[in-house]
Amino acid sequence: MTATVSFTFDSPLGPRTATVAYERKGSGEPLLLLHGIGHHLQAWQPVTDILAAEHEVIAVDLPGFGASEPLPQGVPYTLGTVAPALGALCAALGVERPHVAGNSLGGLLALEMGRNKLVRSVTALSPAGFWTEGERRYAFAALLAMRAGAKALPLPAVRRLSRNAAGRAALTGTIYARPARRSPEAVVAETLALRDATGFEETLAAGGSVRFTEDVPGLPVTIAWGTRDRLLLRRQGVRAKHTVPDARLVRLPGCGHVPMNDDPALVSRVILDTARRASLVTA
Repeated sequence: MTATVSFTFDSPLGPRTATVAYERKGSGEPLLLLHGIGHHLQAWQPVTDILAAEHEVIAVDLPGFGASEPLPQGVPYTLGTVAPALGALCAALGVERPHVAGNSLGGLLALEMGRNKLVRSVTALSPAGFWTEGERRYAFAALLAMRAGAKALPLPAVRRLSRNAAGRAALTGTIYARPARRSPEAVVAETLALRDATGFEETLAAGGSVRFTEDVPGLPVTIAWGTRDRLLLRRQGVRAKHTVPDARLVRLPGCGHVPMNDDPALVSRVILDTARRASLVTA
């Protein structure tokens, strides 16, 4: 069941209020889940039940995506604004230093939250920010093409395409290695989420100059990359490991850019193992 929460956070314009949609299930140490650009919290549905067997799982629609409201007018969608805002969100939900797992943009935000000691462990799945300029341009061009396609297709056409494997591949093959596994209903919903994302352009513009260049010391970090990631090529994982030298670098065989649907059991195991490492450190 999706709920919303409003909270105050510090922005470059001073204190502002954001309203964010989230889903919460399970019990145990809290685990925050952050999706990628143009996606929504339902990206995590293939793994939430597995994770909720050990954790209180909080899947969030980032500001300007899914059912969350955009950031207040004039507030930038930068790493330095959104990551602390997520910290304020956790406080509003009564959660102190959760574990965090993020994909793509969410992975970058998870690493930034780790760098700022807002979380107790980080699992970053194909995180943004470790690209060369050429790789960034390629990824942004692919994202813009996906956004244009989602905007151009009328809803009946999206529904028709989602009914067969070839159509699901056409709609989501950029991000999934196995798009045929995605349900028709999920493909329609995420195509609409991409089409309607109010924060898409500003987030993409803010990301043009983003490079993650600092270490994340003092807590367990796992960086995982799908071997069939067509959006952020897996060699970026090697750069991420050089930047965060104590991180565990994990290959996700046969997985694409959004691996939760391609191999839910493997992705869940990677996230749970990272969280367990944090518990061992504090035991």
